[in-house]
Amino acid sequence: MNITGLFGRRSVLKAGALLGGLSALLWRTAVVDAQERNDSSAREAVADEVRMAEIPLNPTAKVTVERRGQIVLIGINRPYIHNRVDPETYAGLAMAYYQYDHDPSLRAAVLFGHGDNFSRGIDVDAFAAIVTSGRPRTQERAAIDPLAKTAPARSKPLVVVAHGDAWNMGHELLLAADIRVAAADTRFGQDEASHGRFPGGGATIRFVREAGWGNAMRYMLTGEHWGAEEAFRMGVVQEIAPTREKALEAGIAVATKIAACGPLGIKTTLASAHLAIDSSQAEAMSKLNAQYGALYGTEDFKEGRAAEAEGRRPSYRGK
Repeated sequence: MNITGLFGRRSVLKAGALLGGLSALLWRTAVVDAQERNDSSAREAVADEVRMAEIPLNPTAKVTVERRGQIVLIGINRPYIHNRVDPETYAGLAMAYYQYDHDPSLRAAVLFGHGDNFSRGIDVDAFAAIVTSGRPRTQERAAIDPLAKTAPARSKPLVVVAHGDAWNMGHELLLAADIRVAAADTRFGQDEASHGRFPGGGATIRFVREAGWGNAMRYMLTGEHWGAEEAFRMGVVQEIAPTREKALEAGIAVATKIAACGPLGIKTTLASAHLAIDSSQAEAMSKLNAQYGALYGTEDFKEGRAAEAEGRRPSYRGK
């Protein structure tokens, strides 16, 4: 499909170019203008005219989009670096989530990873400038935080399919989803503490909530990795498939079943469930970025990075 943008709205809406993935995408629509005016009737009017366009798999697309009827497949595409998420990829996911949420023809989404791994998490060096500055990880107004730490919230269902390595931010992207499927070969990790960091993408909140205190702390405090069966035992994943291809099929099957249900009932179900948990975790979520950023300036963080680069065991001093 020829890409003219992420959205099409009659003959009016056109989007910018994809340069190095999605970083240079310049997108502005009447939806954003309506939000700025806080005009609910205008939002509803333009929402009916929005349609999310596809982004085919290609070397420059860090995030791909494939429509399949009423569901959409969103793919992380940095396999040469184990699908580590850099700022451009993060912004691309944030825009894709927003656009999915505002396309009335789409009822369910599936997030997966291209290549051998779902994601080994954050690209630490690429994020360094943003993290230490305290700036938002995405400054697009037409965006939904993929880690669901800040408003606006996603109002439609998301299924995440993991395979290979799903570490750190990769695991946190999975935790932020509504339903999770894993291939049998999936290796999960939340090992930031072993590298002089901490899980700043929500695992300290969601992993504890989903798996229980002891299960979550066992892995976050030791840096040990675990497999799909252990994730299933802890309740973090809902289904295991024998291969990554079968896992993606299973995720698509779940999304297809969701899409067959009444969309208003689905949205209300999610909204009602979030009322029970969002207020209790809001304060903890609001502090994560500052807590994570503070560690970047410590001697232990620098030692962790040096030890990784040199292939040796780190020697931490608590400074």
